[in-house]
Amino acid sequence: MPRSYPPEFRRKVLDLLKAGRTVTQLANDLQISGQTIYVWRRQEAIDNGQLPGVTSTELAELSKARRRIAELETELAIHRRAADLLKEAVPPKARYAAIKTLAAEGFSVDLCCRVLDVSVSGYYAWRNRPPSARSLRHAWLTERIRAVHLASRGTYGAARVHAELRLGHGIIVGHNAVEMLMRRAGIKGLPTHRYRRPLRETPTVSDLVNRQFDRDARDLLWVTDITEHPTREGKVYCAVVLDSFSRRVVGWSIDASQTSALVTNALSMAISNRRPDATVIHSDHGVQFASWAFTERARASGLVPSMGTIGDCYDNGMIESFWGRMQTELLNRRKWKTRIELANAIFDYLEIFHNRQRRHSSLGMLTPIEYERLHTTLSVA
Repeated sequence: MPRSYPPEFRRKVLDLLKAGRTVTQLANDLQISGQTIYVWRRQEAIDNGQLPGVTSTELAELSKARRRIAELETELAIHRRAADLLKEAVPPKARYAAIKTLAAEGFSVDLCCRVLDVSVSGYYAWRNRPPSARSLRHAWLTERIRAVHLASRGTYGAARVHAELRLGHGIIVGHNAVEMLMRRAGIKGLPTHRYRRPLRETPTVSDLVNRQFDRDARDLLWVTDITEHPTREGKVYCAVVLDSFSRRVVGWSIDASQTSALVTNALSMAISNRRPDATVIHSDHGVQFASWAFTERARASGLVPSMGTIGDCYDNGMIESFWGRMQTELLNRRKWKTRIELANAIFDYLEIFHNRQRRHSSLGMLTPIEYERLHTTLSVA
């Protein structure tokens, strides 16, 4: 491979020639070929216009052009091969859409059709054809899906969006179609929060539920628990009483500390709202639920206390599942500045979204209030 010399080196050799040194002397002193020096001297004469020929600037541009041509030929070969492979997988309609985009960017329609191996007449027929009834329905359904997803505060996935369209809006549409349109539109529900605590085999004699939470009527079994979440001001604690029949929040309390008053106030709200009779109130062995104030309030109202195994979330799995959904759909979605801000958001979630708007798969995609109303109507009938 011929040796390459920098332009500064060549310039100095030519300067020495002009100063009186001979080609032979310079070739011996610098250990380079004399022919090389003659080539450099001739090229300088061409650059100065003393001899006809291609100048150094033109030679550099020509070399650069040749390299670029080689790169373009390689890219063109890749594009041709990729186009051949894509033609087998991409139907003509999809290629027509790509041509429409390329034409809007200023490329020739004829050239695009030739490269993508489709007819020009077929492209213009596709472009001028009115949208089909199916595409119009899909566009309409996508907008309805977007509205339902927005109304759910961005929490609903395909199953609940489908249920809301069918039950809430009376739209006949398949679940797979909803899932497909949501995927195309980039609409996604929130992932399910799955956290499980380790089991502790600690037997208890006061468990009247034994993990059997299903009931066939309201106010037969209530479950209760406490959760906490941080703000910049400090933690906010929330106690909830849930009816296992309809998953409805029948009582709640929000405070800056987790005292016995927190759970007692939630229980008092549930008692005031429902006026139960011999209802089982199931909780864990937290000190708040084992307190004298909570126990006396429950027994004075005719409730029957029940407690699960210590350290076992499965023995109060229904309320733990509720907390998991609340963490995913509300608490973990942003950073909370003040306690009052978070307390207002929790209230909105419990009373408005969970009880009146959120569709539950365990309730046949009805809301808790709708489920109770339906059961009451059927009982009267």
